[in-house]
Amino acid sequence: MEHRSLFEPTSLGSITLKNRIVMPPLTRQRSGQPGDVPTALMATYYQQRASAGLIISEGTQIEPRGKGYAWTPGIYSQAQIDGWRTVTDAVHAEGGVIFAQLWHVGRVSHTALQPDNAAPIAPSAIQAQKVKAFIETGAGTGVLVDPSTPRELSVAEIQALVELYAQAARNALSAGFDGIEIHSANGYLVNQFISAHANQRTDEYGGSLHNRLRFLREVVQAVSAVVGPERVGVRFTPLFTSTDEDRVYIGFVEEDPHQTYIEAIKVLEQAGIAYLSIAEADWPNAPDLPEAFRREARSTFSGRIIYAGLYTASRAERLIDAGLADLVAFGRPFIANPDLPQRIANGWPLNALNAAGLYGGGEQGFTDYPRYSPAKSDVKEELLS
Repeated sequence: MEHRSLFEPTSLGSITLKNRIVMPPLTRQRSGQPGDVPTALMATYYQQRASAGLIISEGTQIEPRGKGYAWTPGIYSQAQIDGWRTVTDAVHAEGGVIFAQLWHVGRVSHTALQPDNAAPIAPSAIQAQKVKAFIETGAGTGVLVDPSTPRELSVAEIQALVELYAQAARNALSAGFDGIEIHSANGYLVNQFISAHANQRTDEYGGSLHNRLRFLREVVQAVSAVVGPERVGVRFTPLFTSTDEDRVYIGFVEEDPHQTYIEAIKVLEQAGIAYLSIAEADWPNAPDLPEAFRREARSTFSGRIIYAGLYTASRAERLIDAGLADLVAFGRPFIANPDLPQRIANGWPLNALNAAGLYGGGEQGFTDYPRYSPAKSDVKEELLS
């Protein structure tokens, strides 16, 4: 077996994971319409990839206002809960573990996606820049658009949103998920509260870093009270520099990103949650996450740490062997290779990614990727070594 460190079992709270290879949240925009309901095709997609040690679902909006892209699934209606149950049952039938990523896009939305064509909601009424929402223009067709200017949430509305996260966690349990990941990355709602760029409030939810972390703190506490902290994870994107102005949408570069995210990690440590997931910049020639940050993140947080980015199996193994990570996520390779762990273990080449099939559509580019077969050399592309 190659890359043995990736195949050592590990614990995540009370759950034993069979390997350290994670399928991270990957937006695919294939929920059933109307109603943004998970489908049988989605169940097949996740079941095909159940050999991962841990699967984290694509972002699933906790309420109708949390939607920024057409055809993404929700977890607030009974039909959605029932749809996700087909997914979790399929994963569990293959011995897999799957967490639900709870998502609210906040200001990264458009009036066309909002109930009654209302303005999106946000900590402050500041329009998102260098990012697009995606609206439906017809059956199976859509277009990228600039987000609408949001309206600022009242304190009472913020507190109601915390309860919506808790209710979404209850719904996820009803749907059979093994745990919850709170999406606090990529410039979406929780990240908007954390960031001084998007949060210019002067009340208890804004101003100081302590106040800007309040929403994160309350959401983590509310979700942990529902499912237990040992079944909760949080995802961050702590960008330190941006070398590609067209890709800054994945998050905010704070004035002091090291302090901002170490303090945010302290919130997670105090809550005693199971894991911290860090999504790194994932475009070619992206800046590396500073070694000093990785080390302080490890010394600050006693739970499991997951990293995601442009990882090869060798780079992932080095990070685990150095004690800086417990698990590593592979996004695009898992899209194209349903049997990714077996390919890594055996040194088998990978399928090429069908970029045209990433978002929306049906089976093509979703469930039609083949498992490895020595007789099908035409599907060989590259080694994840």
